[in-house]
Amino acid sequence: MLILASGSPRRQELLKQVELNFLTIIPNVDESSVTETDPQKKAVALARLKSYAIDNDEDIILSCDTLIQFNGEILEKPADRSDARRMLKMLSGKTHTVISAALLRKGDTEIPIVRETEVEFFELDDKEIEHYLNTDEPYDKAAAYGIQGLGAKFVKRISGDYNAVVGLPLGDVCRELRFFE
Repeated sequence: MLILASGSPRRQELLKQVELNFLTIIPNVDESSVTETDPQKKAVALARLKSYAIDNDEDIILSCDTLIQFNGEILEKPADRSDARRMLKMLSGKTHTVISAALLRKGDTEIPIVRETEVEFFELDDKEIEHYLNTDEPYDKAAAYGIQGLGAKFVKRISGDYNAVVGLPLGDVCRELRFFE
């Protein structure tokens, strides 16, 4: 059995897309307990924290985390509207890096996966930023946008794995799941 340690509907949709059967369990974790400053290591540490919050050594646990890095700063979920505005203005007309980590675990066996994708935004004007901030979309996503939703209109170009930007390096996960067969 595959257990998805995430409440993300986007991750659930991706797993269904490739016809994987899974059970969802939302881990109860304090993400602020992870103080790692290197974005790749932090994403893996957060995925690991979520994985071990699920008390199950018999099944395969899939846990994930997605971070945005821009100019040395990790952009996580915005604290509020002002923070979301700050992030979107910062990313306007620029390229940032999306770091998506997944951890596959069964018992003590772990397979960490990290995928980096470059995303370039169009120049954003204040009107379109404010319109976006009036939706619910920016507030539960790293860097205050979702590429699979209304935030898609901000994206000029991506270089890398689209699914990783959505929140799950799906192809990598499917390939690595074969290890547990």
